[in-house]
Amino acid sequence: MKKLYFVITALVLAAMLMPACTPTAPDCTLPDVVCVGLVTDVGKVDDKSFNQSSWEALQQAKTEGLVDWVQYIETTDGKDYAKNLATFADEGYDIIVTSGWNLGFATTGTAPLYPNVLFIGVDQPYGDFLAADVEVPANFVGLIYHEDQSGFLVGALGAMMSQTHKLGGVAGADWIPPVWRFGEGYKAGAAYIDAEMGTTTEVTVIYHSDVGIDKTFTDPEWGKITADSMIDQGVDVIFGIGGKTGNGAVEGAAARGVWGIGVDKDQYYELVDAQPYMLTSAMKQITPGVYDLIVLAVEGAFPGGDNFYGVIGYAPYHDLEDQVPDDVKAKMEDILAGLLDGSILTGVSATKPAE
Repeated sequence: MKKLYFVITALVLAAMLMPACTPTAPDCTLPDVVCVGLVTDVGKVDDKSFNQSSWEALQQAKTEGLVDWVQYIETTDGKDYAKNLATFADEGYDIIVTSGWNLGFATTGTAPLYPNVLFIGVDQPYGDFLAADVEVPANFVGLIYHEDQSGFLVGALGAMMSQTHKLGGVAGADWIPPVWRFGEGYKAGAAYIDAEMGTTTEVTVIYHSDVGIDKTFTDPEWGKITADSMIDQGVDVIFGIGGKTGNGAVEGAAARGVWGIGVDKDQYYELVDAQPYMLTSAMKQITPGVYDLIVLAVEGAFPGGDNFYGVIGYAPYHDLEDQVPDDVKAKMEDILAGLLDGSILTGVSATKPAE
C-alpha cells in the first residue's frame, strides 16, 4: 500500500455531491497518487442514506488532503458488481469501498485478485462469508453496525411518543440482514417500553420483498402508498428503512402530518420537506466509519480480514425538540447507555430465521 504523510484537518461537517466525471482525473497507477473508488448498491449515490453516506466519507478524505482522487460508480444491475469493482482496480485505485450487503460476495471474490488494493465493505460482516465457506482476504474489512440497537432506540421513542399506540415501518427486503435487524429492533424497542410502562403498542413493519434488488430500495412511490395505508389504520409514527423506498414513506407521513423516523444518518438534513415532522433517525454512522477506515488504510494500519464496528445512535429531535418531554429524553439516554454497555439486549437475531 502506498504511503502518504499528511496532517488531518478539522472534520468536514457536510459535503455536497460532486459529478461522477471530470476531465482532471489523475493517473491512479502512479506511486504518489492515492485514489479511492466507491461502488454503490442499486440504491444510487444520492439515496440520502447509506450509499450517499459512504460517498460523503470519500469526499471528506479528498477535501482534507488525505487522498488525491475519489470517484464513484453507480450500480444499476446486481450482475455488474464484480465488473464495477474490477473497473476501479484495473485503473490502479488504492482503496475501493463497496456500499451494501449485496456487494459482499462480489467484494470478497474480487479482493484476492487484486492483493495490492484495499477493500472496505459497508454492511458486509466477515462471518457471513465464513459461514458460506468463503475465505475472507486480508485486504478486505467489513464495516458493520448493530442495526438492531438503532432500531430498538427509535422503536422505544416511537412507543413513548405515539398517541394511538400504533407504529409503522416501511422497509426494503427482509432477506438483507441489516434491514431485518432495523425492523426487528424497532419492534423490540417498542416492546421494551410496553413492558416497563404497561402499555400495548402495535408495530407493523412491511418489507418490500416482493420485488428484485433493483427496485426494493428505489421505490419511493411504494413507500408512500404503504405509509398512507398504515396511517389510514391509525399509525402515527412511520419508520422508513431502506433508501429511497423508506424516504418515500417518511415524506408521505409528513404530508399527512404524521411523525417520521429516518434511517442510517440524520435524515433531517436530507428530507427537507419532512423536517417539521422528523422525530429522529436511527443512525449508524457510516460516513465516520468509512472515513476512519480510509485513514487506517493510508496510515498502513488497515484492519484487514476482520470486522470493524461503527457507532450507532439516534439523531437529535430538531424541530420537535420542545414536543419531546424531558422524561422521554432521559429515558432515551438511559436506553442508549444500556445498549452500549450490554445491560440492555435487543434479542434480535442476526438474520431472518428460516421459515
